[in-house]
Amino acid sequence: MRKSLIPHGGKHVEEGWLDLEELAQVEITSEDHTHPIESALRSDGGLGWRAAGPGPQIIRLLFDQPLRIRQIHLVMEENEHPRTQEFVLRWSGNRGKSYRECVRQQFNFSPPGTIKEEEDYTVDLAEVTALELEIKPDIGGGNARASLVRLRLA
Repeated sequence: MRKSLIPHGGKHVEEGWLDLEELAQVEITSEDHTHPIESALRSDGGLGWRAAGPGPQIIRLLFDQPLRIRQIHLVMEENEHPRTQEFVLRWSGNRGKSYRECVRQQFNFSPPGTIKEEEDYTVDLAEVTALELEIKPDIGGGNARASLVRLRLA
């Protein structure tokens, strides 16, 4: 006989990914009220997060207990404006007193052709107490707003 458990309250966490709602507090520099950060961190999908205005933005996860992180999955989309975006992932083992950079990447959005950037990083980060994602939505200084469709950690 095969069986599986049905999560209570309709909540579902994809197998293998951390339940960030249960494990972390999130800090953000801004958010569009129609695209809250929870939408990018939950496994049940949604529209994702979007900044309230243009310019660099920070999303910071503060973990209740130190974690080991072995995989980071990011999805970003831009359907309207061509631009070059940069993001930096940093982690802390001392509750955010200092950070170490683990990923820095730039990529181009060229709607309607290239509108999605999906990245999977294999890492080995031990005793992580904070993870910070800084997004520079347009390194050329345009008025683009940062967005994040999905952030998953394992």
